[in-house]
Amino acid sequence: MRKFKTESKKLLDLMINSIYTNREIFLRELISNASDAVDKLYFKSLTDKDIQLGKDELAIRVSFDKDARTVTVSDSGIGMTKDELDRNLGTIAHSDSLAFKMDNAEAQGEDVDIIGQFGVGFYSAFMVAKSVRVVSRAYGSDEAWAWESDGVEGYTVEAAERDGHGTDVILTLKDNAGDESYDTFLSEFGLKSLIKRYSNYVRYPVQMEVSKTREKPRPEDADDDYAPEYESYTELDTINSMIPIWKRSKSEVTEEEYHEFYKTDFHDFADPARTFGIHAEGALSYDALLFIPGRAPYDLYSKDFKKGLALYSSNVLIMEKCEELLPDHYNFVRGVVDSQDLTLNISRETLQHNSQLRAIAKKVEKKVTSELKKMRDNDREEYERFFENFGRGLEYGIYSSYGMLKDELAELLLFYSAKQEKLVTLDEYLAAMPEGQKAIYYAAGESIERLAKMPIVKTVLAKGYDVLLCTRDVDEFCFQSMMTYGAAAAGDGEDAPEQFELKNVASGDLDLASEEEKKEAEETAKENEGLFAALKEALGDAVTDVTVSSRLTDAPACITAAGPISLEMERIMAQMPDGGDAPKSERVLELNAKHPVFDVLRAAQEAGDADKVKLYAELLYNQALLVEGMPIEDPVAYANAVTKLMA
Repeated sequence: MRKFKTESKKLLDLMINSIYTNREIFLRELISNASDAVDKLYFKSLTDKDIQLGKDELAIRVSFDKDARTVTVSDSGIGMTKDELDRNLGTIAHSDSLAFKMDNAEAQGEDVDIIGQFGVGFYSAFMVAKSVRVVSRAYGSDEAWAWESDGVEGYTVEAAERDGHGTDVILTLKDNAGDESYDTFLSEFGLKSLIKRYSNYVRYPVQMEVSKTREKPRPEDADDDYAPEYESYTELDTINSMIPIWKRSKSEVTEEEYHEFYKTDFHDFADPARTFGIHAEGALSYDALLFIPGRAPYDLYSKDFKKGLALYSSNVLIMEKCEELLPDHYNFVRGVVDSQDLTLNISRETLQHNSQLRAIAKKVEKKVTSELKKMRDNDREEYERFFENFGRGLEYGIYSSYGMLKDELAELLLFYSAKQEKLVTLDEYLAAMPEGQKAIYYAAGESIERLAKMPIVKTVLAKGYDVLLCTRDVDEFCFQSMMTYGAAAAGDGEDAPEQFELKNVASGDLDLASEEEKKEAEETAKENEGLFAALKEALGDAVTDVTVSSRLTDAPACITAAGPISLEMERIMAQMPDGGDAPKSERVLELNAKHPVFDVLRAAQEAGDADKVKLYAELLYNQALLVEGMPIEDPVAYANAVTKLMA
């Protein structure tokens, strides 16, 4: 037995147990090596006219023997001599493929795509095999040689027999032990699944004998009651697709093919809403095929949802979901990125460093933004469906970035316009604003119907101003993070757009009253100081103030929030798991001094009926809360109070 030409036991143990984390990738590595061997022969045929190859010779075959517990990967590539077997397999981390790639870098161009670089992929076989036998015959040689090892101390090289050039890698799988089962690699389904998953786009056919059924010929003497009979047979099938759809010219691929690829590879039953690609050449060359789904996956907003694009290197799957390729606000995007320029780590399971990923991710984000704008402008109906599915994520992107992403994402948002009675963008809202409007007004709550009936919304509309009716739980937080918005089409510097404050109609002073109305409200408050003090005392800590409203027309009272926490924010935070500790809004009860109810309040105060003033204060306060969609503290007491008035 020959010893490995390194500190074999330690290094081989590192290869088998530390470098690779997923044992099923052994097949990916062996198929990649086989593809390299075929590529080398193909390249040689381009420079040596004496080598004539038929297309059927450029193939890789995978087979298994369940009884013998073996898996075999065979290729018809360039093969290896005895010395090459000794050098390539006996010296761990020696890559003949890398040497070939370096020696032929200028000549090979795009016709040859060598995958192997580190010379360790072969040893991943020992994760599943208790012994590995490699039988190889070099092209043009009459001799075949066998390399064999149990992956412990060393290996043997001896003469063997093989028909034709190429290499067979025969793995004798480990025995099952406890929870460790290797039987999945001894089944047609298991091997086909691994080939489709990791090596579907290797450029040469990966073939297997597969089981099929067919109907037997109908006997000539069969009567009318004859039932068809079927028989089983095996046939050599090509398992992989070979040519990635993202590397085919767009003119050669139909929309149906793109849709079928999306639904098959990303396990969706609905067609994507948009399909688009990126082709980049230069210091970092890559291809990307991206999809915007037509519907939201059921787990999109769950903690178990994992974003990311499938990452390929030279058509071989490296990561199923590379999270670094997508920002969180575009977590719904599906697709693939393929580049042969990525700097992979030794296991080819992750990347050596992330600067290349960041460059690709930046381009992907820019492309997605561009496509969404096109959809918004050219297919509004489709975009509204998209926003219904994924708009929450865009708003959350603004909120979670503390408003830093508003310049990129705000123009993609849609909100329901109370005045126009349709979804509009913020730019469309600004375009329709009357002259003199000082802010963008919005109302936040559970439903458009409820918000449209709110007295404050009606007041703002009566002034001629539009109100955006916001029903998503993140809307209020998004607007609070943005604070202001200006037209997206305008530039910077002297041409910078005027910034309009985003104002919740239920918070603070909207500054909608005329000077005359403000003066009248001040006089009313001064004349009724005793009443307002009594009302404030009756409500206690429930409110921070009771004032005269300059924003109400028909309603007797309303609740507004004076501080940074709005009523809607309080309601949403109260519904969270730790809602008991959620911050409260600074509630203000505003009274309509022109409403008949105010006269009743004043009469009770003048009559010195403190109990009636307290009763009316609580009724008005609870009514205002109900109108806002807020819970009242004691529904039973409220019901009893209403009943008492009716009795």
